[in-house]
Amino acid sequence: MLASIATVAFEGVEARRVDVQVQLVGNDGPIVFAVVGLPDKAVAESRERVRGAFAGIGLALPPRRIIVNLAPADLPKEGSHFDLPIALALLASLGVVPPDALSGWMAVGELGLDGRVLPVGGTLPAAVSASAMGLGLICPEANGPEAAWAGEVSILAPRSLIGLINHFKGTQVLRAPAAGPVTSGTAVPDLREVKGQESAKRALEVAAAGGHNLLFVGPPGSGKSMMAQRLPGLLPPLTPRELLETSMVWSVAGLIERGALTRERPFRAPHHSASMAALTGGGLRAKPGEASLAHNGVLFLDELPEYSAQALDSLRQPLETGEIVVARANAHVRYPARFQLVAAMNPCRCGLGGAGKGACGKAPRCQRDYQNRISGPMFDRIDLTVETPPVTAADMALPPPAEGTAEASARVAVARAMQEDRVREAGLDPLQALNARASGETLDRFARPDEAGRALLMRAGEAGGLTARGWTRTLRLARTIADLEGSTGVVRRHIAEALIYRRSTVGAQADFERQDGGRAGVPAW
Repeated sequence: MLASIATVAFEGVEARRVDVQVQLVGNDGPIVFAVVGLPDKAVAESRERVRGAFAGIGLALPPRRIIVNLAPADLPKEGSHFDLPIALALLASLGVVPPDALSGWMAVGELGLDGRVLPVGGTLPAAVSASAMGLGLICPEANGPEAAWAGEVSILAPRSLIGLINHFKGTQVLRAPAAGPVTSGTAVPDLREVKGQESAKRALEVAAAGGHNLLFVGPPGSGKSMMAQRLPGLLPPLTPRELLETSMVWSVAGLIERGALTRERPFRAPHHSASMAALTGGGLRAKPGEASLAHNGVLFLDELPEYSAQALDSLRQPLETGEIVVARANAHVRYPARFQLVAAMNPCRCGLGGAGKGACGKAPRCQRDYQNRISGPMFDRIDLTVETPPVTAADMALPPPAEGTAEASARVAVARAMQEDRVREAGLDPLQALNARASGETLDRFARPDEAGRALLMRAGEAGGLTARGWTRTLRLARTIADLEGSTGVVRRHIAEALIYRRSTVGAQADFERQDGGRAGVPAW
């Protein structure tokens, strides 16, 4: 007898349908349990887990040849979530559950040797896929609250295989799980705790308002990491669309516990020893990396030059496109990676830089060699580069600043609302609402500077200080500065401040002092 049930195979956050077909062949022969259809090691081991789970609930496999086909056969199958659909199809072929009981259902779940149904990753994308196909979803009890977020889809979340059998036989009824809670996330430290560094805090606010990439450069103890950790407090909560996108990635990574979602934007801070695969995704099962886990949030890279050049340069493409494609021999796995990059670094390896008390005796060569670990194209993708000088004793003796996270986040919210309203009223792509993503028509219509601003930008470009990408990013940055000011147009002072943030890090302070003849502290190109 042939029995089948639907399940999924994951390609990034996309869940593709797989039909699990089980057929019993022959009589009174040795037990042969074969799984075909391009399974990986974990799927091939499902036969032993299914055999053990059957023994755990008092069932024995028949003395026949059991053939499990995972169709389509040319699609790679990875993961332990195939255990439950294989067991259910086998139960139907044995007549333990009614033959038509599995029609209209999709199943995911791992089996324990005692018959328990264990949690797996990717339940939310599986539930969304089942809903799109008009199917219900059978998943582990621990994943039920997560699957319930998919909306209009029937959910069965058994604790054990025997409970599911009893449900299909009508001797027990499994209640549909409720969606998990929406948590407020962890408390974010207040910006009021940062003393001094007013220019750096201003840059942090500009970066938050427009979603721009930001780099802090300064000696140890100047507050670089401290300010970066306070950025999530300036950002608005995730929108419903962003919450679903982010949760899908986290679900595939197995990071959602008991269906609890949070509207707080992700903040990922990997160690500088992280490999390219750890940052962008990959490995045996092409899991999402830190860049994808930071989707719609912040990726903080502390000690930026200490990352390997290969790992850093692997972020150049997602910084432009907002997605990562993990290329493998038999598949291309696509993950969303629309994140805001915030980085921090010392001016040189000794950390002291080339000016002030305790200056590095090898400057500027030490600075140049250290900062050359970061490629020029990577630097070009950073919108704001801000120096954080050492915090003095006088700064530390001052009372806490009058403004903190609450005041700054209110200004950021107003600026972001202006961007969203502008794009919506113009009927443009909502993904370009943030200034950091504006391009083409959006940039031409809303970030065109006045004549004085255009002349200043032209001088900067002619002096060789801007690439074509730098020109575009300067306009985006100036538009954000104008939004924070409440200005409808981009004028010279907005361009001037944006150009200051675009300065090169190598010898930047010396260059600034040499060029300080421009108006309002702007380099005199």
